[in-house]
Amino acid sequence: MPTTLIKLSELENGQEGDFFALMSAKEALTTKDGKPYHRVAFRDAEREVSFPVWNDVPLAEECRERWEVGEFYKIRAKLRETTFGPQLEIRKIRSVEEKDSEEGFDPSMCLPRSRVDPEELFDSLLAIVEEKVADEPLAELTSAILNENRKTLLRLPAATRNHHAYAGGFLEHVLSVTKTCVHLAEKYADMFPDLEPALDTDLVIVGGVLHDIGKLRELRATPIGAEYTPEGTLIGHMLQGRDILREAAVDSEIDAEKLLRLEHIIIAHQRLPEWGAPKPPMTPEALLVHYADDSDAKIQMMFSVLEEDTTDGPFTSNRNLLRQSIFRGE
Repeated sequence: MPTTLIKLSELENGQEGDFFALMSAKEALTTKDGKPYHRVAFRDAEREVSFPVWNDVPLAEECRERWEVGEFYKIRAKLRETTFGPQLEIRKIRSVEEKDSEEGFDPSMCLPRSRVDPEELFDSLLAIVEEKVADEPLAELTSAILNENRKTLLRLPAATRNHHAYAGGFLEHVLSVTKTCVHLAEKYADMFPDLEPALDTDLVIVGGVLHDIGKLRELRATPIGAEYTPEGTLIGHMLQGRDILREAAVDSEIDAEKLLRLEHIIIAHQRLPEWGAPKPPMTPEALLVHYADDSDAKIQMMFSVLEEDTTDGPFTSNRNLLRQSIFRGE
């Protein structure tokens, strides 16, 4: 019987169909018993399926010799839900051809991306700086950093895999964090009007905007997502974020202590050494930015698990980014 062209993300357990997919991973491994195999992954814009290709199956040689990460394929396969997560039983596979555009193939259909236009995200972020940051030199510096890197920011993922790991993900994450920072800054400034020194709402907001700016140098966008640069692997984005800020502030009129406090927000926003932070948050502003950042990342990860998990029952599998089951309901 002929199969129907469908999206990989629309396949249900036991369903077979033809679909277009990007090969997003391929790794040669061996089992504990020394049995060789490849772990591969294929994806479209909304789902990635990772599974083993054992060395004794019919497609093993083709997988080993011809399948390439970053290439697009037309695949006929059945989706199977297993105790190890969803897997594909591939019947046929070939590289995408020019004629496939007649069936609707477009590379963007296989690439994860922000649900919101990155141009809109960028403009919204810039508007917050212009409307909410009262310190003029600080607002000008922040806007300048954004505008100078606009082209890269529009397509930059926020991470390689854990959260917002898709084109436009950086701006989606940073805008969300900044909105939370605006709320928290205004809330706690009103709650503690006699705090000495006073809570600097401008620093909390700008800290939200710039906390991940070092990812401009830590990551580079590729057809299959983001990858670490050598600088990203050896130094990380927090110290490089401080470098970007210092370089941009050379001729700025920002108060020296305010600049120091902003540098601290950037290098402390992940809080723990095992997360790459050289210092924990040591100011109220840094603590607020940390929790705004951490909550946005964790919530996005949980939403992704709920959207992508296809197991039956009230709980999701625990084989996910959070490494825990999530309760969906009866």
